[in-house]
Amino acid sequence: MPTPPATMTAISIAGKGGGPDVLQPVTLGVPTPGPGQVLIKVAAAGVNRPDLMQRQGNYPAPKGHSEIPGLEVAGTIASLGAGARRFNEGERVMALVNGGGYAEYCVAEETACLLAPATLSMVEAAAIPEGFFTVWHNVFERGSLKSGEWFLVHGGTSGIGVAAIQLARVLGAHVIATAGSPEKCEACRKLGAERAIDYTAEDFVEAVKVVTEGKGVNVILDIVGGDYVERNIRSLADDGRLVNIAFQKGSRVTIDLMRVMLKRLTITGSTLRIRSAEVKAAIARAVEEKVLPLIADKRIRIVIAATYPLTEAAKAHERMEESHIGKVILTL
Repeated sequence: MPTPPATMTAISIAGKGGGPDVLQPVTLGVPTPGPGQVLIKVAAAGVNRPDLMQRQGNYPAPKGHSEIPGLEVAGTIASLGAGARRFNEGERVMALVNGGGYAEYCVAEETACLLAPATLSMVEAAAIPEGFFTVWHNVFERGSLKSGEWFLVHGGTSGIGVAAIQLARVLGAHVIATAGSPEKCEACRKLGAERAIDYTAEDFVEAVKVVTEGKGVNVILDIVGGDYVERNIRSLADDGRLVNIAFQKGSRVTIDLMRVMLKRLTITGSTLRIRSAEVKAAIARAVEEKVLPLIADKRIRIVIAATYPLTEAAKAHERMEESHIGKVILTL
């Protein structure tokens, strides 16, 4: 691989709390990988809801990490930090990062990197880390979803939803998804949902009751929060698990704990960005073993809503705030 240049184009947030137009291309120095890290020449970077929250001033980068937005990238290894031995320069990889993805070069912990399957484009590879790391950890490790159980995911056409529907279906669960239009519900069914609920026209609590013959679902993955939390509790079967990973309608809620006790429910949640490198490494190895083979052989497909050049990051954020199905990706 050629020696990385001294400078690169990256996307800066020009002031917090603004609209997409605060995302501005700037020239910065190329970062240097530290011990156990790699420098990736970025070919594509995923755009995620946390990026929008960071732009708005509501989700700052962890202390000591890049303030450039972007939590997942795909590209080639440009250089290795001291002690980094898992990959060779020039290899195609994808990585979950704590920030810095909206740039021509990005530093990643080598343990949070995966080899990109040869069957995938760099755009497809960039759509994998954030969504599939999140789904695997929350649905299968924290939520303990098993084959034959019923699974409900809210926001079925989001990047998380698209990954969750397919992975749960392929691993033997019965899937129900909520979405906000007939078109999106049809997309959920095509991805493998046995029932898609248009939340603008139906009460998902009643729909779940009908589909499961009154038993309820075993696991729910929720990105909504607010009044959905109590409704989720009513939708769970005995010994059900509710996993919260975002709170679009707010994180402060009132719930009936008696129902939680009587049904022996588990309520949990997590966010990946602040987790330790060791935790992310363990998730990466699980995804590498359990999930990547399913993606590589096309049993799970990567759904791309739109791509934009890096310098049009503002347009990518505008698209994220509009109705879309699947992932939005920046390309270089």
